[in-house]
Amino acid sequence: MNILRDIVLFDTEDTYENLLPLSYTRPIADFRIGIDTIRQKWEAFLPGNYQYLPVAYLREKFGTETCNDRHVLHIAGNIVPNREIVETVSALKVGESVRDENGLVAAYCRLSELPEFISEAKTGNRGGEIETTGRRLNYVFDIFLLNGTVIKEDFARITAGRKSAPLSQTVTIIGNAEDAEGTPMVFIEEGASVEGAILNVKNGPIYIGREAEVWEGSCLRGPLALCGNAKIRMGAKIYGSTTIGPYCKVGGEMDNVVLFGYSNKAHDGYLGNAVIGEWCNLGAGTNASNLKNDYAKIRIWNYATRRFMRTDLQFCGLIMGDHSKAGVNVMFNTATVVGVGVNIHGAGFPRVFVPSFSEGSSEAGFTNVSIDKFMTTASRVMSRRGLELTDLDRRICEYIYESAQRFKGSR
Repeated sequence: MNILRDIVLFDTEDTYENLLPLSYTRPIADFRIGIDTIRQKWEAFLPGNYQYLPVAYLREKFGTETCNDRHVLHIAGNIVPNREIVETVSALKVGESVRDENGLVAAYCRLSELPEFISEAKTGNRGGEIETTGRRLNYVFDIFLLNGTVIKEDFARITAGRKSAPLSQTVTIIGNAEDAEGTPMVFIEEGASVEGAILNVKNGPIYIGREAEVWEGSCLRGPLALCGNAKIRMGAKIYGSTTIGPYCKVGGEMDNVVLFGYSNKAHDGYLGNAVIGEWCNLGAGTNASNLKNDYAKIRIWNYATRRFMRTDLQFCGLIMGDHSKAGVNVMFNTATVVGVGVNIHGAGFPRVFVPSFSEGSSEAGFTNVSIDKFMTTASRVMSRRGLELTDLDRRICEYIYESAQRFKGSR
């Protein structure tokens, strides 16, 4: 009998902070990149009994059991796996570990031993070396930078040996319908609907999830993933390396964007090189710059250092945490970072970092959003999808709220 091993996807404090505001509300292995989440990729490559080990306040909802402090395989939750990494990690024996230039990748150890493995991997004093360049999410912008590559990898894995639902005769395909090995470049899951759209697969495949819809007049370029129950509305222009998560509704123009799920950008407006969390809404005409007028390299707010960090990027758009909203015709400057539970409205450009639980505009300024008002709105939004803001969710939001208030008070 094949006995599945216990596998723990762990987060370190520094990785958590560098990936805020997206890591405020979920373990990093729950980030969506490509078609599915990091955890789902590991589960597909390496079957096991998976658990999370996130930062302390998330453990009540996502936490791991101690496994009686037995030896288990611990894997860094910000590693996006490929076959080479999985082969190295799965071969580890008790007491062995592997690291890269950023620290610990994986260790087969007791939970109580993990901090020592993490510390020694940073100094290079323990663990074999492995090459993970471009496979580790160190900063929020790594998500959209890696997304196109991961869509292609996920597409090959998820569709292997399977047959796509039939493609409507109203759809126009630009490029070869199959690759050199005879694999379809468009894969449609059962229950999905694609009508009157133009699908360009010259640069990569297009995946359409279960019960997803692509409405007439839409133009899509691969690599692209439209996940389950998501909708692309009429006349949308969706460029490659874009992932539209479950239950999202999108329209207008999007280029290299990742929407985690349950978020809407349903109307005209531009969004590029961006990452949007869950339960967000961008109002009609919202536009987000992804390029500075002087073409200079971009600086972006970093929670870990509480300052703007230099990047080598020329393109970077909006980064938005869960449950944040933008009203009609809101405009965002290049590389704007918006926290959790933010409500932005009015004309003009808001500041390029908006702390969590803020409300207002560039004209009138920003005020604090009370936790009660936030909970009421979040509960109302989630109920429209038949979901509930649970007591565990509320306690997580309360922790984030208190953290945001301490930050605002220290500025």
